Amino acid sequence: MNLIRCGFMKQIKTLLFLAIVFVTSCSKKDNIEFQTKKGTVTESVYASGVVKSENQYTVYSTVNGVLQKIDIAVGQTVTQGQSLFEIESEKASLNTENARLAYQLSQESNRYTQDKISEMETKVQMAKDKLALDQSVYNRNKNIKQYNIISEVEYEKVELAYKNSKSNYEAALKQLSQLKTQLKNEQSRNTVNLKIAEKSQGDFIVKSAFSGELYDVFVKEGAMITPQTPLAIIGKKNSYLLELDVDENDMVRVKLGQIIEVTMDSYKGKVFEATVDKIYPIMDERSRTFKIEAHFVNTPPQLYPNLTAEANIIIQTKKDVLTIPKSYLIDEKYVLVNKDEKRKVKVGLNDYKNAEIIEGLKAGETIYQPK
Repeated sequence: MNLIRCGFMKQIKTLLFLAIVFVTSCSKKDNIEFQTKKGTVTESVYASGVVKSENQYTVYSTVNGVLQKIDIAVGQTVTQGQSLFEIESEKASLNTENARLAYQLSQESNRYTQDKISEMETKVQMAKDKLALDQSVYNRNKNIKQYNIISEVEYEKVELAYKNSKSNYEAALKQLSQLKTQLKNEQSRNTVNLKIAEKSQGDFIVKSAFSGELYDVFVKEGAMITPQTPLAIIGKKNSYLLELDVDENDMVRVKLGQIIEVTMDSYKGKVFEATVDKIYPIMDERSRTFKIEAHFVNTPPQLYPNLTAEANIIIQTKKDVLTIPKSYLIDEKYVLVNKDEKRKVKVGLNDYKNAEIIEGLKAGETIYQPK
């Protein structure tokens, strides 16, 4: 029993010793000293986003149908206008053939209309010649009528003949114009219908909008495709940008050309520099953020689309100013001196780690971390 009691007492003493050490270490930690000094503080705006390929876009079809063939493979380099996907187009082919037949028939009909136009042009010329003759007779009789050489009845006949010739000539001109318009409209309508059919058939072959690299394919042959179905992602090869989201509260401070410090999970412990190149002037109502684009100044050795990134957009930097760690501030306006004495300070610029002290402290003074 004595042995048991002794062992038990030793355990209690050990626990008490450890507790005293723990409390002592905590007390020391709560009273960590810091000697104020001059340094650099940088004000920045936080942003998060992803890496994207230059001109990255998602490929969609403009028509419905069954995907018959995939003409490319992931990782392949594609050129502008290259065929990517082939969608079943039997119905479109039939429509194109019908439009082509209608166009050919219209060409035959147009030749008949052209013959009628030639005939009408001859009638117009004859009507014009008769009008010239009747107008000449009318003018001559009009001049001699005042001398009573021609009777009133004869004069009226001449005048009526002139007016009829003029009406016939104008009617012939109008008929000729109508025939020409009819011919032009028939040709245009059938030509347009054929082009529309050919274009519609061409839509069943999905082509690349520009040259780049195929990053992913989302569909398989035999799948039903709609205009809402994403087919693939294409982007410019070996050319990347950052697409970042900035909170609406910070957006007014972001300007073109500002330096950005970028960190990525793929390159832990490394910071890359970029610059703000584009600001989208509309807020996303769902996320309450603005989108900006940036390009790397020093590009990481290997990048892929959709890598996540965190960024600090540098707003301004102050050098050789009095700074303290932000963890030493109390309510953002007090610090501890003489271990437990509060002193009011005026805080200026601050970043995620340090704060500038404008008033209340001098370089070399000792402050203490709050408990």
